[in-house]
Amino acid sequence: MSESHSARWRWAAPLLAAGVVWLLPHTGFAPRNWGFLCLFAATICALITRPLPAGSVMVIVIPVGVLLRLFTIQDALSGYSNVTVWLIVAAFLFSRGFVQTRLGERIAYSIVRKVGRSPLRLGYSIALADLVMAPMTPSNTARAGGVLFPITVNVARVFGSEPGPTAGRIGAFLMTTLYQADLVVSAMFLTATAPNPLVAEFVRQGAGAKLSWTTWAMAASVPGVVALAAVPYLVYRLCPPDVTDTTAAQTLAADRLGEMGPLTRPERLVLVIFSAVLVMWLASEWIALSATTIAWLGVAMLLLTRVLEWKDILEEKGAWDALIWFGGLVMLSTQLDKAGFPQAFARAAAGYVEGWPWWWALVALVVLYTYAHYAFASLVAHVTAMFPAFFAAMVGFGAPPLVAGMAFGVFSSLNAAMTHYGTGPAPIIFGGGYVTQGRWWRVGFLVSLLHLAIWLPIGFLWWKAIGLW
Repeated sequence: MSESHSARWRWAAPLLAAGVVWLLPHTGFAPRNWGFLCLFAATICALITRPLPAGSVMVIVIPVGVLLRLFTIQDALSGYSNVTVWLIVAAFLFSRGFVQTRLGERIAYSIVRKVGRSPLRLGYSIALADLVMAPMTPSNTARAGGVLFPITVNVARVFGSEPGPTAGRIGAFLMTTLYQADLVVSAMFLTATAPNPLVAEFVRQGAGAKLSWTTWAMAASVPGVVALAAVPYLVYRLCPPDVTDTTAAQTLAADRLGEMGPLTRPERLVLVIFSAVLVMWLASEWIALSATTIAWLGVAMLLLTRVLEWKDILEEKGAWDALIWFGGLVMLSTQLDKAGFPQAFARAAAGYVEGWPWWWALVALVVLYTYAHYAFASLVAHVTAMFPAFFAAMVGFGAPPLVAGMAFGVFSSLNAAMTHYGTGPAPIIFGGGYVTQGRWWRVGFLVSLLHLAIWLPIGFLWWKAIGLW
């Protein structure tokens, strides 16, 4: 396909998507709401075909929606007040402190020297670090985007892997592993990510059942460990690093650490601030501060100590790019929920499986619930919009409440595997530039199939063994 034909196709596909949606039967929906669905479909399609960068797409979509009276300008800008969006921005800025002071480089060399005998071992070490922090870090964006992302970037750089031509050396594998493993870890503990406590509350309200921290951890333990073992290996097969023998890098890492000498004052400052932020993230439930507040407090301390200057903040392009496109997408997802489309989809889906044995109905609805996340830019938004309807339908079909709650609960994190906008860490890690959008979506879809193959059969058997049904 010539470049001109490719460009025309990239523009035509979003318009075609909008046209197809408009021609679908839409009885029961106001023309304005259906028009918004057309715009939403065109936007998602444009984010896939990329006729323009994602930020440019969103800058176009917002005034078009306002001019068509699909939403107000106040609605259009509401996504930019979302706390997760600003947590993403803070994570980008915080990671700059790691890079500029070379603390991230020092940490990366230390990791490579200790566990860097193979790329796969490095991938598993990232997943293990995530798992250790997860029970006490209720924000997967803070954990994967704020803590592990800058370290992983520097590990990739140890091997000469940068965004672009050298990304395949090892960076693409490490970044994909970081993201996909974090979703598994997020599904394993009630306190590992924001939507999980919401799931437990909906289970209590909908069926009077108690999905406690211990119950969740026990129920997720066996399928979670299997998934945590399988996902990095699958990513290794799908994103094979060019570097296979990394033993020489261990010697290089030891030499570089010797050359760097002792910690410098800026490094010590970043380490102290980073440790304080991490402790506050771990204690966020007790000190009543959100992860976003804590992250921006950390950025403020970097500025006060002159580790970062204001020009450094302005030059962090990834932060401001993510703010524009991800904030706009959060707004669109919120408006989609207000228009009632997710709830209508859930009711229609439940109608198709009525009369089935509850276990087959649950499998079918979990699959639909998972792939509906293509339309969401937030795990919390997905849970809020769709979990109550799907859960109520399954309880009505006779499913044990704790089984239905756990099934939809774990896939409330795992469903973000497919896209580069499905949850907070996604735009941070994708914004690193190591993984192309095509590869991200392709690998993510295959990982989602692996999750279905692990969590449904193994999960059901394990939940039976521990007495959830």
